[in-house]
Amino acid sequence: MTDQAEQASAALSAAPEIPGKPTSASRTTLSHIMTHSDTNLLGTVHGGVIMKLVDDAAGAVAGRHSGGPAVTASMDEMAFLEPVRVGDLVHVKAQVNWTGRSSMEVGVRVMAERWNESAPATQVGSAYLVFAAVDADGKPRTVPPVLPETEKDKRRYQEAQIRRTHRLARRRAIMELRERRVAEGYED
Repeated sequence: MTDQAEQASAALSAAPEIPGKPTSASRTTLSHIMTHSDTNLLGTVHGGVIMKLVDDAAGAVAGRHSGGPAVTASMDEMAFLEPVRVGDLVHVKAQVNWTGRSSMEVGVRVMAERWNESAPATQVGSAYLVFAAVDADGKPRTVPPVLPETEKDKRRYQEAQIRRTHRLARRRAIMELRERRVAEGYED
């Protein structure tokens, strides 16, 4: 671990206990109507436009939960389930699923409905993002624990812990592979 990382870790460990926040305290929905400027070459809404909305909503939730700036650390998974069309009203629903010392997993569900119809919205995508809370100098800062309120929130919390375990195991396996390759004389 670098000196800077050790100092940041020590600062987080020394931080006072922060009271938890319920899941509902930071839950939000961002809505946007899709226009021709949002389309790809196939005439449907570009995946990158949806990803930007997902990141915006997740960032708002992470900032609300942590009480300050939070930056995107990773996007675990982005599933596009159905195409989104021009004229669709897209609702991006986000909430904090899990918290660590300075990180938060935010779950996002993307729903779409025709702007001029009364049919119910359908799910068109979902994503899991990890955000890190940072201070004015960009250093990690402690976040409040999330307090799941419903059975669905509790399930999401447990699933987020599984995703975190997999992220850490994957990162560790990749680092070990790279170290082994360097020891064997391979240059990457």
